[in-house]
Amino acid sequence: MGHLFVRIAGSFSLAAALAFPAVAATSDWQVDPAHSAAQFAVKHLAISTVRGAFTKVQGTVQFDSQDITKSSVDVTIDTGSVDTREPNRDKDLRSDHFFDVEHFPTITFKSKKVEKIADGKLRITGDLTIRGVTKEAVLDVDGPSAPIKDPWGNQRMGVNATTKINRKDFGVGVNYGSAMIGEDISITIDAEVFQKSK
Repeated sequence: MGHLFVRIAGSFSLAAALAFPAVAATSDWQVDPAHSAAQFAVKHLAISTVRGAFTKVQGTVQFDSQDITKSSVDVTIDTGSVDTREPNRDKDLRSDHFFDVEHFPTITFKSKKVEKIADGKLRITGDLTIRGVTKEAVLDVDGPSAPIKDPWGNQRMGVNATTKINRKDFGVGVNYGSAMIGEDISITIDAEVFQKSK
């Protein structure tokens, strides 16, 4: 009887392990603010490109190593961290003419769908919220890179994501025409995510 119980218990354990592979494969990762940024580029007077960045980016990634399409991303950007290397322009960008940092201190992106396009290529669809306006946005992603271990024993991966939005869809700079400031904004996110050693 004892041997029978051991065999039954062993069979149940094996069945449970096979039934829940995704649970074991999913892990939580944090965006490393010190090694991440969201850059943007916009046309000025239709002749030149002005570039800037939001230097304070944080967020979480739920990464499924067995089925990456079951992964999810949640990112928050501090709008007050906007930096175009021109203090007067940055002050204007923080004002209610553009990002209205006082009332809308963050930009957020929450994924809804992750698609694998090819090895090392993803398409992530999610809700992008700027100035309290939420629109669907699609990120084209290179990565994630294969995990590596840093000198402190943490696991790290890198990703690069790009998208393009129309600023007026989010109420940004609506009083400025496209002849002055381009409506299409190209966005590039370079992020390093880490998982602390246990």
